[in-house]
Amino acid sequence: MDSPVVLCIDDLPQALELRKSALESHGYCVKIASSGHTAMKLLEDAPVAAVLLEYKQEGMDAEAVAWHIKQRFPNLPIILLSAYSEMPERILWLVDEYVMRSELSERLVPIIERAHSCASRDRAAA
Repeated sequence: MDSPVVLCIDDLPQALELRKSALESHGYCVKIASSGHTAMKLLEDAPVAAVLLEYKQEGMDAEAVAWHIKQRFPNLPIILLSAYSEMPERILWLVDEYVMRSELSERLVPIIERAHSCASRDRAAA
């Protein structure tokens, strides 16, 4: 069975590389995108199991990215990452999970596994 693919979106290269290394150590294949526009192109090219989306970004903001993903791929789980403890309600409606970066190390893999298994069940039921 192929490893699930996770798409990480962040405009900070060092953050992308850290997340990529962490997820690969848990058996995931990881694609990285330094912008929302790049992420949308990657999503059109090949399916992914989940998206990790950094809230604070230059260019296309996280809310716009999440909105575009949900319009095109409504069952694709989006996990929002941020250092902020409070998020605007309008973005929380667009994402499946919200994780503060301070909780990332202990919560990320279980959240991705849960999101992927829920999305897989939804696709199988459809």
